[in-house]
Amino acid sequence: MAKVRYLQLDVFAARPGGGNPLGVVIDADHWPTDAMQRFAAWTNLVETTFLLPPGPSGADYRLRIFTPTREIAFAGHPTIGSAHAALATGLVRAGGGRLVQDCGAGLLPILVEGVGEAQRLFVQAPGAQVLRQGLDGDPQLQALLGDRRLGRLAPAFVEGGRRWWLAELADAQEVRGWHPNHAAIAALAHASDSLGLCVFARCQGGDHDLVVRAFPAGVGIVEDPASGAANGLIAAYIAHCEPEGPLGRGYVVSQGREIGHDALIEIRIDGDGVWVGGQTQLVIEGHAEWPLATA
Repeated sequence: MAKVRYLQLDVFAARPGGGNPLGVVIDADHWPTDAMQRFAAWTNLVETTFLLPPGPSGADYRLRIFTPTREIAFAGHPTIGSAHAALATGLVRAGGGRLVQDCGAGLLPILVEGVGEAQRLFVQAPGAQVLRQGLDGDPQLQALLGDRRLGRLAPAFVEGGRRWWLAELADAQEVRGWHPNHAAIAALAHASDSLGLCVFARCQGGDHDLVVRAFPAGVGIVEDPASGAANGLIAAYIAHCEPEGPLGRGYVVSQGREIGHDALIEIRIDGDGVWVGGQTQLVIEGHAEWPLATA
């Protein structure tokens, strides 16, 4: 049995219970990949990460990210939460208010702003490209959205660290009140080698500018309460289509209320690209014991 430090955090949350849970394992440098995968399957969280020494990359640390079924190159909430864990446990210090994470998507800069409860972290999302655009981009997408009132931007298939189908709906009510066909989303995801479908709508007033729902059926998850990578792709798509529009420099996202959460995700868009961030709450800190080999 291997004993390691284990933390559980709530990412993109102003209070515990509002955001997206994340498990973070420290001191697992010697774990084989299959032990990491088995542990991630056992936690049954959307993602579990492993904080590792940086190696020769020059980064502050290296990160491996696992869903319950497979390892992935990048995801937003695991990146933000793991950086928070690295700082909270003293593994790293943010010189000049910056960190560099080494992960499957490459070396990613992270901004550290504020201290204590006011601390916010922002990761620069991987560059994105639009692969397909329009409701006719895939017949399955057209069938999924056939009864929805759409927004001003055409649906799109976008890649950047992850692959997502994106669709702007007419208003927040269209997004929040939708009961999608999850089996159809899974079929679309598997046919296009993507995570699934994100829908979003613009809002006015309140504490957010966009409402988002993400359905990553491609990895067996019905709905994600707070998705950094998906929101990074939405931001990149908005910036691509409307660089001078009201959202072209950044905005605040509300996600997760439909499933009992209340995440707020902050988006910044500048000459360097898209930055995704927000607050993280440390909820559990302790140790875990795990067998490195199956019996």
